[in-house]
Amino acid sequence: MEALLSLTGVEVMREGRTILGPLDFAVNEGERWVILGPNGAGKTTLLQLLAALIHPTRGDVRILGERMGSVDVFELRPRIGFTSSAMLELLPADEKVIDIVLTSAYAIAGRWIEDYDLWDESRAKALLTTFGVRELGERTFGTLSEGEKKRVQISRALMADPEVLLLDEPAAGLDLGGREDILQRITSYTSDDNAPATIIVTHHIEEIPAGTTHALLLKNGKALYAGSISDVLTETNINEVFGVNISLTFNGRRYFASTQI
Repeated sequence: MEALLSLTGVEVMREGRTILGPLDFAVNEGERWVILGPNGAGKTTLLQLLAALIHPTRGDVRILGERMGSVDVFELRPRIGFTSSAMLELLPADEKVIDIVLTSAYAIAGRWIEDYDLWDESRAKALLTTFGVRELGERTFGTLSEGEKKRVQISRALMADPEVLLLDEPAAGLDLGGREDILQRITSYTSDDNAPATIIVTHHIEEIPAGTTHALLLKNGKALYAGSISDVLTETNINEVFGVNISLTFNGRRYFASTQI
């Protein structure tokens, strides 16, 4: 079966400097990936490639059976759910929360003259319920807290029933309670057999949702390790990537890290 996402010999260059690659990477149906690495490792750049937001300088990128450079990305992007802090800033502050989610069905960021039927409204409300913000539907987006906005953005990313879900640091900036709640909700949603393949970027091992199946460790734009999470997420590998002595523990569901003294 063809991979949902595949990169072969991919490089991304900026101002004559390689910021990602050369990189080979593939994601298959049913997999749940985490991408880890220090600042500047290329995590967000890789996610932007997979979201069809940027093109590679070199190499072959195939997304949902289509080759980048040979497909209209505006037709491809609605099949990909994507959240990031940059995307968050593009959502209108004066838009109602329910409309923030609904407009994703048309791949736009603000309500205009498009029509939505009862199925659209029911799905938007169901997603807001899944991520714990159903009661905020009539509030304006700009009045929400950081955590509430992240929940709404994930709901929006899932509105068009994407085949792939890409989450860039979904728990960043949240307090302990907010982090644990959103990770639990992500785990619950992605554990369903009909859920899309998922890739989460994070800086923190504690923010890896339970049920994650694969891991990619990036450093200086290159993949140091990739594969089954149990094989990749080891103390030796983590210490090599982050350059510190880390004690890594796994409680059967989640991973935790602390500095070795």
